[in-house]
Amino acid sequence: MTSSDSGAAPPSRATSDLDDAVSVFQRHRGRLFGIAYRVLGSVTEAEDVVQEAWLRWQKTDRSVVDNPMAFLSTTATRLAINVAQSARVRRESYIGTWLPEPVDTSADPEVGAERAEAVELALLLVLERLNPSERAAYVLREAFDYGYPEIAEMLGLSPANVRKIVSRARRHLLDEAREPVDTAEHRRLLDAFVAAARTGDVASLEVLLTPDAVSLSDGNGIRGCARVPVLSAARVARLSSRRLLWHDAETEAVTANGLPGALVSREGRPVALLTVVASKDGIHQVLWVFNPDKIAAFLDSRSRGTAALG
Repeated sequence: MTSSDSGAAPPSRATSDLDDAVSVFQRHRGRLFGIAYRVLGSVTEAEDVVQEAWLRWQKTDRSVVDNPMAFLSTTATRLAINVAQSARVRRESYIGTWLPEPVDTSADPEVGAERAEAVELALLLVLERLNPSERAAYVLREAFDYGYPEIAEMLGLSPANVRKIVSRARRHLLDEAREPVDTAEHRRLLDAFVAAARTGDVASLEVLLTPDAVSLSDGNGIRGCARVPVLSAARVARLSSRRLLWHDAETEAVTANGLPGALVSREGRPVALLTVVASKDGIHQVLWVFNPDKIAAFLDSRSRGTAALG
């Protein structure tokens, strides 16, 4: 029986070509999101970049594209750099401390990158000090293992210049680095911190913190949210144990950007996401996300599985 006999028309060449385009794009989508998120520190902006990359892939004469992954990665990188340049201006009007949007990396931590580099919130925050092109060069090299010639072509720079940029970024990050603890110890320190904070045990909190500990709170003007960094173990301990924060609160263990975190809820409504940065000397950074939009983005990343970060 022919297709005409069965009444089903054969797929058109255009339909088949679009199906192929969708298949190729879906295969690389996780990587595109991973690149864009690391450059931008924003789930929402990274998703916008991925969507724009798809639109451009649709409109491209794909018959002349020899390497779809290289084409799509270059497109996403350049789009992310453009967005980052405009985002810097927008963030100047942000009220208080700006932190990257957290993502849940527990669902599928292997998708989108060969290595889980440049995804921790504290590192993303340090990367913000680099200009967008420097950030992109570091991300492409360290998180996705692109060669210097490939990165140079993607960014329109010379390989020698890319080497210098990546080397400078590494030095900059090393200046900020402390020897991290393993995941189990990180979770133990975070759980102990939450337990002490909930009960108002300031003395125990101070023991967990390094003398130079700092607390950063992202609330974009939310009432009661510290708008400047809080310095020293004593002050961080007092701030973290406020009764107003923990009254009738419940906590859920989560994984945010590759590290243990705690989602704080009240009457079933998430009100804060807490993560810490720890070394063998103790907790030296406490990161609070109170901004409802960023908490919503984190929850959305859990349901969508956009943990395409490696």
